[in-house]
Amino acid sequence: MLKPIVAVVGRPNVGKSTFFNKICGKRISIVDDTPGVTRDRIYADANWAGHDFTLIDTGGIDSGSDDLFQNDIKKQALFAVQEADVIVLLVDGRVGVTTNDEEVASILLRYKTPIVLVVNKLDNFEVEKTYEFYSLGLGDPYPLSVHQSKGIGDILDAIVANFKERNEDEYSQITKVAVVGRPNVGKSSIVNRLIGTDRVVVSDIEGTTRDAVLVPFKYNKKEYALVDTAGLRRQRSVERESIEGYSVLRTMSAIDEADVAIIVIDGSKDSVSEQDLRIAGYVDEAGKPSVIVVNKWDIKSKSKDEYITMLKNELSFMSYFKVMFVSALTGASIGQIMENVEASFANASKRITTGTLNDLLHDAILNFEPPAHNGARVKVRYITQASTNPPTFVLFVNNAKLINFSYKRYLENRFRERIDFSGTPVRFVIKGKGEE
Repeated sequence: MLKPIVAVVGRPNVGKSTFFNKICGKRISIVDDTPGVTRDRIYADANWAGHDFTLIDTGGIDSGSDDLFQNDIKKQALFAVQEADVIVLLVDGRVGVTTNDEEVASILLRYKTPIVLVVNKLDNFEVEKTYEFYSLGLGDPYPLSVHQSKGIGDILDAIVANFKERNEDEYSQITKVAVVGRPNVGKSSIVNRLIGTDRVVVSDIEGTTRDAVLVPFKYNKKEYALVDTAGLRRQRSVERESIEGYSVLRTMSAIDEADVAIIVIDGSKDSVSEQDLRIAGYVDEAGKPSVIVVNKWDIKSKSKDEYITMLKNELSFMSYFKVMFVSALTGASIGQIMENVEASFANASKRITTGTLNDLLHDAILNFEPPAHNGARVKVRYITQASTNPPTFVLFVNNAKLINFSYKRYLENRFRERIDFSGTPVRFVIKGKGEE
């Protein structure tokens, strides 16, 4: 990433996620009184005084914790520190200096990265409570009350003051790829395989990934960001206000904001689950190009032909699907995932000339005219492409009510026969006279 990266670190429950959300301007990290709620790194774009940067929220480092994931949490936090251009160490001013604070500070001092020390939870802004934190050897501590937004401006000024000058012409467009699927289908393992390092916590325990983790990387000389999302569970089993409830909402948001979706399905199972279909349906409704990745193919339950036949039956609403079979465990076919992602995104980005579209429309009508309704016949005027991602075509007719769903599906199928739109939905909008 060419933007400066700022990592927020510290022990559990000092307000890192609240600070992260405040700066980013929206709720991205889970905020909860339970220590250790944030496990993976979470990335988001931020801006201060004309400076764009990427902010990373990390899990709380606590060597004395008996949390099963503490080693992984610490590992993830250290990855963030190694990536960062500036590190923000958050501590709790009400508690004072703790052994954990000293441990984290000693780790940070091994790096040459600039550090901004922030003393949070000073709701009365008692600056004198920051003095004892000089003992950490990290320079001047900045007072903060994140809940009251006191001190944030000074802290952001200190952060951006450490940025190196960058050439804005070097910035490139990043394609966001959401990795979605049920819990425990291997999404995090696939992400780690794709980027070649353990950047995401992987466990056999269902639901290990609770946060949507944005992982920037390069493929084929292009900038991408993989979004490893929490596994979507059945909605009725998730309380809306629970931690998992926020995870589901954030996964939906990740799909909405993504450019492409990788839908991961467990190939060791005999069938496609109701939840698999719901996830695929949401991706389709959101208009996102996608690749269906059938994982765990090393312990497959069917042949490829049998599996594809099953998918055609179950995913009839997205007959355009592009599917591949992989094993995140062995690495088999993992290298082809991004090839398919690029192909699906390229198909979704196609723009077809108006002349070609009208030739296709003319041929389709000659083969099968729109049906009449109560003696009224459709008069088709012309068609044009309104937008891409997904490809959206506007068909102008005398009366929009005369074109039903079946005829729109017929037109889509005829267009797909002539133009490669595999891996992406296609939209047809019908407009009657006077609706231009």
